Amino acid sequence: MTTEAMIGKIKCGAYDSRLQELYVDASKLERQRMRYIRGLEIYRELFGEGGVEIYSAPGRSEVGGNHTDHQHGEILAASINLDVIGIVHKTDDRKVTVRSDGYPAMTLMADDLQIREAEKGTTVSLIRGVLAGMVRHGYRTGGFQAYITSEVLVGAGLSSSAAYETLLGNILSGLYNERRIPAEEIAMIGQYAENVYFGKPCGLMDQMACSVGNLVHVDFAKPQAPIVEKLDFDLNRYGYSLCITDTKGSHADLTAEYAAIPTEMKYVAGFFGQEVLLGLTEEKLLENIGALREKTGDRAVLRALHFIWENERVGQEVKALWEGDCRKFLELVKASGDSSYKYLQNVYTQDTQHQNVALALAISEEFLGENGVCRVHGGGFAGTIQAFVKNEVVAGYRKRMDLVFGEGACNVLKIRQYGGACVTENTDGMCLDHIGCGKL
Repeated sequence: MTTEAMIGKIKCGAYDSRLQELYVDASKLERQRMRYIRGLEIYRELFGEGGVEIYSAPGRSEVGGNHTDHQHGEILAASINLDVIGIVHKTDDRKVTVRSDGYPAMTLMADDLQIREAEKGTTVSLIRGVLAGMVRHGYRTGGFQAYITSEVLVGAGLSSSAAYETLLGNILSGLYNERRIPAEEIAMIGQYAENVYFGKPCGLMDQMACSVGNLVHVDFAKPQAPIVEKLDFDLNRYGYSLCITDTKGSHADLTAEYAAIPTEMKYVAGFFGQEVLLGLTEEKLLENIGALREKTGDRAVLRALHFIWENERVGQEVKALWEGDCRKFLELVKASGDSSYKYLQNVYTQDTQHQNVALALAISEEFLGENGVCRVHGGGFAGTIQAFVKNEVVAGYRKRMDLVFGEGACNVLKIRQYGGACVTENTDGMCLDHIGCGKL
């Protein structure tokens, strides 16, 4: 469908039901219509009129399992109604050209998959890495041109990079692989791109939550074949909202802080002849604590204890959700946050002048009292905190957090049913709604 025709369909409400599915909150519908129309207009300015499709991939909110995935543990996460969208046209020249908001064009050939050290940490490395991951998994690739725009807050712990990788994976699935690549494989391809090409040693949680969608429990005991379980839990039914506050802390120069967590956990695992911590018990660790402290240092021991306790806690959270026990679930969320703060130690940074996350947690606990719980969100150190807040105090909580961290810092979010998806229809009128959406 041409950009002009698609703009007309959006204006007349033809995509309203689809947008409502993706963004959940009816109050956001008009803003999304305008966002899509503006995106199509920018695409046309950049690339000219032509047939296009629109793809979407959500950010994610971690709920349980803070830094457990890279040790083959369990996680609980949710896709959210903030996303990255790509307006895309398939080309025949095997050239990939991507323009993103505020950035110059990135161009590479789909066959040029060599790892470049100078590219590490850049967006182009993610594009090249996803292309390479597709080939590695036996899928086809080819050229396309795309304009990409994102609402997923960069550096805020909502997995903007994983959403970007999921978007690229769904684009290539739709354009070149008959929309048949499972959501779980798209997630693995995204992780490969981030680990090998981008150079960040992340686990698989972010990509899996963005790609599969909804509230998802994942067991990574077999990381090449993770067990994925979807959960249906309506927070609003229990009178709570999910609030994510961007504390505006910078993730710049924090790669070493993040990398130290899996590295130190693996030091402890190695002490016991294991590659990862999964399977290590608290009893075995404490029996050897003297020699372990001398060999690995105290912080590594504390982080290993966090893993053991946090991994067990995920199963307890899932059980509470299945049983509809919101009070127990929230108690476990608070315990998870306390463990991350005290034992995992991913709240403070070396920059003593900027302790955004710690300050946000202190203010939240003081304001909420018995009206909610809060915890560090995602990788930690900078970025965001998460709070489950009683609906009747959400407005006041949001006002308080915005006062400290700036207007719009606190976002009241909804859980999105779909992971990566195609928003539009092809020229034959065939619905492409559920590309990679995690319908297992």
